[in-house]
Amino acid sequence: MGCRRTDCLTRPLSGLFEKLGSLVGSCPFYFFVIPLILSAALSGGFTFLKDREDNDFERQFTPKKGPSKATRAFVRESFPYNDSMFSEDRLYDKDNFASLIAVSTNNSNIITHPAFEDIIRLNNKILNITVHNGSVGFKELCAKVNGECVSNIILEVVSSNETARTSIVLPVHTHRSTPVFLGSVLGGVITDANSSVISAQAVKLSYYLENKESTAGASKLWLRGFKKLLSDEMDSKHIDVSYYTSKSKQEEIDSHTTDGFPLFLITYACAITFSVISCLRLDNVRNKVWVAVFGVFSSGLAVLSSFGLLLYIGAPFVITVANSPFLILGIGLNNMFIMVSDWQHTSVRDPVPKRMAHSYKEAIMPITITALTDVLKFSIGVTSDFPSVQSFCLYTAISIIFCYIYTVTFFGAFLALNGRREASNRHWLTCMKIPSDNSGHHTEIYNICCVGGDYDQNTGAEKKQPASNFFKDYYGPFLIKPWVKGVVIFLYAVYLASSIYGCFHVQQGIELYDLAADNSHVTRFIRKDRQYFYDYGPSVMLIVSEEFPYWDKSERHQLQGCIDDFKRLQFVDEDVYTSWLDSYLSYGQDTHLNLDDKDVFLKNLSKFFDLFPFFKQDVTLSGDAIRASRFFIQTVDIANASMEIDMLKGLKSTAGRCSAASLLVYNEKFIFYDQYDVVVSSTIKNVSVITAVMLVVSLLLIPNPVCSLWVTCSIGSVTVGVTSFMVLWDISLDSISMIIFTVCIGFTVDFSAHVSYAFASSRKASPDDKAVEALSNLGYPILQGALSTILGVSVLAMSEFHTFRTFFKIFFLVVFLGMLHGLIFIPVILTLCTCCSDKEESKNTTLKTSKL
Repeated sequence: MGCRRTDCLTRPLSGLFEKLGSLVGSCPFYFFVIPLILSAALSGGFTFLKDREDNDFERQFTPKKGPSKATRAFVRESFPYNDSMFSEDRLYDKDNFASLIAVSTNNSNIITHPAFEDIIRLNNKILNITVHNGSVGFKELCAKVNGECVSNIILEVVSSNETARTSIVLPVHTHRSTPVFLGSVLGGVITDANSSVISAQAVKLSYYLENKESTAGASKLWLRGFKKLLSDEMDSKHIDVSYYTSKSKQEEIDSHTTDGFPLFLITYACAITFSVISCLRLDNVRNKVWVAVFGVFSSGLAVLSSFGLLLYIGAPFVITVANSPFLILGIGLNNMFIMVSDWQHTSVRDPVPKRMAHSYKEAIMPITITALTDVLKFSIGVTSDFPSVQSFCLYTAISIIFCYIYTVTFFGAFLALNGRREASNRHWLTCMKIPSDNSGHHTEIYNICCVGGDYDQNTGAEKKQPASNFFKDYYGPFLIKPWVKGVVIFLYAVYLASSIYGCFHVQQGIELYDLAADNSHVTRFIRKDRQYFYDYGPSVMLIVSEEFPYWDKSERHQLQGCIDDFKRLQFVDEDVYTSWLDSYLSYGQDTHLNLDDKDVFLKNLSKFFDLFPFFKQDVTLSGDAIRASRFFIQTVDIANASMEIDMLKGLKSTAGRCSAASLLVYNEKFIFYDQYDVVVSSTIKNVSVITAVMLVVSLLLIPNPVCSLWVTCSIGSVTVGVTSFMVLWDISLDSISMIIFTVCIGFTVDFSAHVSYAFASSRKASPDDKAVEALSNLGYPILQGALSTILGVSVLAMSEFHTFRTFFKIFFLVVFLGMLHGLIFIPVILTLCTCCSDKEESKNTTLKTSKL
């Protein structure tokens, strides 16, 4: 049964590209020089690179409209800091602090001699750090409670218990008649049946500074002094020390923003090497060495021009943008190999403009399809909830536009200039005219090095490479055998089923050290924190965000019932709980107050707060009403990012089920956890958009609706495959991998689109012949593009940065699976599902007419 061709745009565009190719072939000098001048002018934008860097971790890597940001604004307004009564649990931002983790060597007990003595000695050195020529020290900068610096209570507890010969109890220890929570400062703990500490492997110390503008400069200098001191104190005999400050994470990102550029240069060197090798010809005239070099150079110019332009106009440069050049290189190499392949199919006897016209007519259309879909996809990505994704998509979209323009102009012009050299039968290196036939008057070495210009006398085109003949004579005919098709379809069904199953086991979550180098102090500290202090997670605020009659007994019981629901969660310690309300009720009972009476309740609050001043920070009074209040629960067993996701979901769902009052949950880390709610939906949205855009563009530009449909389906097929292999390769779905995943999925369209377009454009009669011709023309260029891209990005596998390694893993999966689809699955499926050819339709139409 026939089908309607959808080439309403293909024919006029092909004609336009044909004329453009002829123009480039006639005047290559202008098309070659103008991009060089433009690139040189735009490259000046790199002088603004430092000014445009914007790697604020919260701003770039968290959702712009994350719910926890709104909650933080409410907390900031309702519960402002009391600088004289510092409380770590009551912080809504951790602006100025330093922390260290000391781990005992040889698994010894760290709270005994001599390891503990080393900790005391190190603590004294930290407290003696001074700035401003010794005039300002920790005592002047520290966060205070009643005028005294907040100390590391664990040091006092251990020292006093050694003296008193008593035991330390976890998680809450009574020290000087005051309960002290030690769960977050002792790690690797072994306890007895009475929760008394037998031994511990790690101790965490924290040093909080005042958050005042007047001391901001001095605090920054003190943190630098802390970092310098700790970096010099790494060789202790009894303890292994890791350190971290409130500035460390940001400083780590800022210091490595442009670290991808050296890798990019290495990648380009590898890409040039592979491209040169794959384009080598034994014929001294038909050799395409310089074509390969300038093909890679064209991608470099595109990156230079696009980045320079955006830096000129003030677009922020985020660390994620450093991945973009690797993608542009892959696209540029693919374009180059396609154009070279089509050039080699033209007759060498034709003039260069005619050869260029033919090459552009055949090659630029599939290149246009992939470029258009990529640009549209990344343009939509600019609307992402993540600013880092927005910046990446902006830089990448503009880079793809420049890559496309430079492929058509700069690279096409060099291809034409190289064609002129070939037409004059000049040597590829010396550009000297050389004979086209071997001569008996010269030595064998001369004939090898100084003779060339041979071509296929039957077709008039260049002689095909052995690899191209392999696809035409062996691989293509083998693939269309009926039993081979059956095997391919079976393997595809197994691949698809296993991939869909794997999609349901993808892990989510990002570790904060994923943006830091493997050997950085940030990575060491957070890994130690995960290893030794996961037993107790963050302390979480439970916020009643509306007026509530706490004096009403029935209403109060309902609220306490909601709080009890939180305590019963598996990741909450029901025994570690801070409540101003429970303390106030106990106070009322001890003083014989009737706190069920509104006037009594409100009148005695001030007396209660005088006795317990910390609780005053937990209640917001407005006239004769309590506008907001908060309680605190302690989470436990938060060992990794997946548990953080489950914790946040559990807390929010529990808060939503409370009918007594409107509840919010908050910890300053929740700002970063918010991405978990957005990542999956954003990834699905992005892939859906890519698929829809690809379908529309394919229907308009590929002259066969069935081919267009399968190009679109290949996106979904590769998507589920990559997602499944992410599980096997231990890649979590987070804001970083989401960016890379979305980017790479767009790249996989290239292989399927090129093969499908060649299949649909073929004039062969049968689908099998169409598949063989498509593979004959594009099999080797696709293989070249895939291998050169994989080789180029393989440099990233050796990077010390998680971001670049993740890019390599996902990009490798996408290119490899995309190549399998383009060279195996899609050709077979098209032979089974395609409609009849134009020639068959023509015959059918003629038969029908004759019968009439």
